[in-house]
Amino acid sequence: MEEQWTKHVRRAQKGSHDDFVQLICMCEGTMYRVAKSIMRTENECADAMQEAIAKAYKSIRALNEPKYFKTWLIRILINECRKMKQLRKRVIPVAEIGQPSYDPELAESFALAEAVRHLDEELRVLVQLYYVEDLPLKDVAALLGQPEGTVKSRLARAREKLARELDPAYGKESLL
Repeated sequence: MEEQWTKHVRRAQKGSHDDFVQLICMCEGTMYRVAKSIMRTENECADAMQEAIAKAYKSIRALNEPKYFKTWLIRILINECRKMKQLRKRVIPVAEIGQPSYDPELAESFALAEAVRHLDEELRVLVQLYYVEDLPLKDVAALLGQPEGTVKSRLARAREKLARELDPAYGKESLL
């Protein structure tokens, strides 16, 4: 698989639009999920992804290691999301209200997603990259420019906050 990435990146660096499009298609799902974990609205996600893709296209020749294309692209996306959040006033869309139905699995999944949304952006991005995108700890640390130990401790902090959010009784026995 890494060979395929390298081949596409090398061709894209030489000006192949088709290979660049292929690379973006291979990263599209990850890009969306990372953007969504930071931006929250569909329009903001689309804008951030579009800007990140345009920046990557303009500067792909500067990428020294083709095998790190995905990491490089996600780093551009994260930076773009943060820049856009600083520039725009956050708008919270009004959700459409439908007939509720109860599914315990869906309710649990929704509760977890909601708890993750309540995390600080820094922890939310870590959870997204490590648990949802299933990136190795080493890659998450490299992507965020942080030591592995820092990433581990922040993931532990995120798990602790999620446990408290999902189970209000969590940790009370240790206080008694």
